[in-house]
Amino acid sequence: MAQFTVNAKRFDPYKNFKFKVKWDGKYVAGVSKVGALKKTTEVVKHREGGDASSSRKSPGRTEFEAITLERGVTHDTEFEKWANKVWQYNGAPSNEVSLADFRKDIIIEVYNEAGQKVIAYNVYRCWVSEFQAVPDFDANANAVAIQHIKLENEGWERDVSVTEPTEPTFTVPST
Repeated sequence: MAQFTVNAKRFDPYKNFKFKVKWDGKYVAGVSKVGALKKTTEVVKHREGGDASSSRKSPGRTEFEAITLERGVTHDTEFEKWANKVWQYNGAPSNEVSLADFRKDIIIEVYNEAGQKVIAYNVYRCWVSEFQAVPDFDANANAVAIQHIKLENEGWERDVSVTEPTEPTFTVPST
């Protein structure tokens, strides 16, 4: 079992604005938002005939919710290429889906304010169920054009090999 060390000087929780996403061994450019990692386990109610008039509960199936990734629209085509592996427009009848590689494992890394990796999650057997290439356009708006993909997945787990780093300190020069 992995050993976790505790940084007795850190009382602040990690912030949610420093993160990276990786697939195929490369970081994905410009990801600005990652949806929550959430799993839900169904409750199975049961009782025996001789029990009091109350039910017992035990865990049933566990479902992992889809994860949405968002980023600004650029010339990078990684979102679109992955989405096209699930279904290719104008694909021949035997060549619509890339069954060999439409699923990918991804890694979501969290960093502290100093830029040190502090937490990572491995997300397994992801595939794109929704792709938005461009948002609604509005000539009166003042916003970045955002595209997104929705990733179905078959589970995730924390990478326990990522341990809490020693946080840097700075010496202030005396005057």
